[in-house]
Amino acid sequence: MPRDDEKNSNLPSDEELIERFQNGDVYAFDLIVKRYKNQLLNYIYRFLGNSEEAEDLVQETFLRVYRNRNAYQKIAKFSTWIYTIAGNLAKTELRKRKRRKFFSITDLGYDDKDYDILDEAFNPEKSVDSNIKEEIIHNEIQSLSPKFREVILLRDVQELSYEEISQIVDIPLGTVKSRVNRGRLKLQEKLKHLLKS
Repeated sequence: MPRDDEKNSNLPSDEELIERFQNGDVYAFDLIVKRYKNQLLNYIYRFLGNSEEAEDLVQETFLRVYRNRNAYQKIAKFSTWIYTIAGNLAKTELRKRKRRKFFSITDLGYDDKDYDILDEAFNPEKSVDSNIKEEIIHNEIQSLSPKFREVILLRDVQELSYEEISQIVDIPLGTVKSRVNRGRLKLQEKLKHLLKS
């Protein structure tokens, strides 16, 4: 999905910014952070269901981009590279949770409004009913297994192409499409009651 700043042809592309940063332009890194911070926060938060962990992992993502800037090569889109880093960090965090056998209902955001992250498209006039539905959908996405949750978030929330998702999660294109379809079907089944109202 082209961002507003990419629609304006006067602004540098992500790839131009990372190249400038690789050549020592630290301001270019600041622009990358501004472009991706909210998108990555939204993605990781929806993946993990915990706002503090999401903020920590977004910071870690940018730290890795900063330290490993020269590892990026133009053979892939910059967005694919940064989402791969963020997704890998989120999956590692999920594995750590399993090893700790840590599970709490608060990780799913059921009991604490502090887990809400405002979307840039947030409209204060939205009805309470709409907010309740959004929370229910978020919780149902959280209940999906990680392999389905990841592709649903990348495709339906972050609006990335199937090809980009295939590169990010390092699985074949056909598997991505299959997982997206199966994930959507699982969500539809869980949300039947919402779709009728």
